[in-house]
Amino acid sequence: MNELTERQKLILTLIVHEHTHTTQPVGSKAMVNKYNLRMSSATVRNEMAALTDLGYLRQPHTSAGRIPTEEGYRIFVSKLVQRTNLPMTTRRTISHQFYQSRQDLEQWLRLAASILANQSQAASLVTAPHSEKALFKHLELIATRGHQILLVMVLVGGEIRQQIFSLPEPISQEQLSTIATKITNLCQNCSADQLDALHPQLDPVGKEILVVVQEEMALSEKLITGDIYLDGMTNILAEPEFAESEEARQALKLLEERSLLEDLLARTIMTSTIGGVQVLIGGEGTWDELRQCSIVLARYGSPGVLTGTLGVLGPMRMPYGHTISTVRFVADVLSDLVTETLIN
Repeated sequence: MNELTERQKLILTLIVHEHTHTTQPVGSKAMVNKYNLRMSSATVRNEMAALTDLGYLRQPHTSAGRIPTEEGYRIFVSKLVQRTNLPMTTRRTISHQFYQSRQDLEQWLRLAASILANQSQAASLVTAPHSEKALFKHLELIATRGHQILLVMVLVGGEIRQQIFSLPEPISQEQLSTIATKITNLCQNCSADQLDALHPQLDPVGKEILVVVQEEMALSEKLITGDIYLDGMTNILAEPEFAESEEARQALKLLEERSLLEDLLARTIMTSTIGGVQVLIGGEGTWDELRQCSIVLARYGSPGVLTGTLGVLGPMRMPYGHTISTVRFVADVLSDLVTETLIN
């Protein structure tokens, strides 16, 4: 960044802003006229040529203006974009929408995805909060048919695990309810490892059920994320550069295929702090599906207890300042809701 002069920083910033709004290459004369720059178009043209040589701009056609490169967007996001807050009216509107919704985690997550998509006019994703260490909260056992039992377990934080398994002998619903109540009372806030010490307090059937409980808790801990909520997918397809584009379909595929998305989150956002925002531009040389896109991601929740991820996927020329501010604000709102409702 030390290689750029203040004038070059200004010109790069203006080109990013202009290209974001028009999708067109930006010319020197148009910049001078629109922004009343105190320099000639020849001077601007020379600086644009220097920025091109440095790899921050490129010229799509010989007679065209310039557009930012991936590296240009990166330096803009990391050094030049101003950290701003959303307008107070927007923050109040978003907060009011959450306040009006019922006290339901799923509705909060769907609302968060909808707000992010509408504010950014891009695709959004929100993952349900997930605990790195599964803690038991509640158990229900339901007799189905024959020896089969439906186990429904709720973990601290609201995650629900279901499993159908068989017992050696049929058992009545009344007996199952009694066992479920006993296990619920014994196992409150326990981890899977801590449940080992509780086996002696249960009869043989209760012990078998507790083993299934522990297995389900272990599986939960292996998950990278909870349920995934998506919105605004059609926004991507409406962008000029993605009209009938294979790149757009590839980007949406990454959001829709859980294994690909979990790989992305595991390598990036899972190591960040709560409320911290990460911006991935052009797939960062790792994800080919994103080579024409950018993703803005943030974690929310309570560190070490219960966390989730939210973010926005859009074209590389997205309005980074507004998008970053929106993602950060919604993450803060969800962190407060999760902490106050699911943890405290």
